[in-house]
Amino acid sequence: MLKSLIDSAATPVKPLTRQMHQWFLIDTLLVAVAGLQLYVFTEHTNRFFAWTIDPPLTAAFLGAAYWASVPLVFLASRQTSWAHARMAVPGVFLFTTLTTIATFIHLDRFHLSSPEPIARFAAWVWLAIYVSVPPSLLVLLFLQRRLPGGDPPREQLLPSAARAVLIAQAATMLIIGLILFIRPLTPLWPWTLTPLTGRAVAAWLMGIGIIAAHAAWENDWLRVRGTVFGFAILALLQVLALARYPADITWTNPATYLYLFFLLTILAVCIYIFAGHLSRTNAAPTMR
Repeated sequence: MLKSLIDSAATPVKPLTRQMHQWFLIDTLLVAVAGLQLYVFTEHTNRFFAWTIDPPLTAAFLGAAYWASVPLVFLASRQTSWAHARMAVPGVFLFTTLTTIATFIHLDRFHLSSPEPIARFAAWVWLAIYVSVPPSLLVLLFLQRRLPGGDPPREQLLPSAARAVLIAQAATMLIIGLILFIRPLTPLWPWTLTPLTGRAVAAWLMGIGIIAAHAAWENDWLRVRGTVFGFAILALLQVLALARYPADITWTNPATYLYLFFLLTILAVCIYIFAGHLSRTNAAPTMR
């Protein structure tokens, strides 16, 4: 243990590249705008989004996921070390790759020739973004990994129970996401999905699942705080979306109640991790 601490102190910390920092800032803007289009203008995707989404609850789900990404990528942009910023990369890469695949499978559903100018513009911007982001992110990751240096020591480990819950949540989202991506019309979901929206939801589930697993692996408050804030926002916005569109939900489907329970577990584990951080922070001066 002592040797590892000495080695960590002797090894310079790998910094965040300027290019990755800029990408995080751009991505913050993009996910904030997408969240606005989908969570605020939920019932007007035929006019203001890249494709028409129905029922509106699906648009609200997707918008909540975009807005939940804001603290993840924005806080990553504020970091100086790669270890404290990299939480935002694997999940985003998987999500954008799967969304790109779904886009080309269902390209005919997009407003590329819509008479609505904003919708047509949104569709072409969407296509440009999702074609370019996965390969660009791979290049940025290659440049980032070429820099010398290592990781700083973990300063505040997550509670073991919280890590176990994160792993269980990750497995659940990855499994359901994979099933939905392959069979988007499966009755596993609490409300009706189309082939395109089913795969869009699946892309988010698998991306978020990777982020949850990554958070359990990073096991340090400074590395995962953006994820904790983002997950809390995700759970709250999804609950509000259900309250906003109760008519869209299939209340006789057991998946509905499992979905509600899952949202509550996300919120509970975020509160638990954050409360543990606060208690340790407040106890630190006393210990000194």
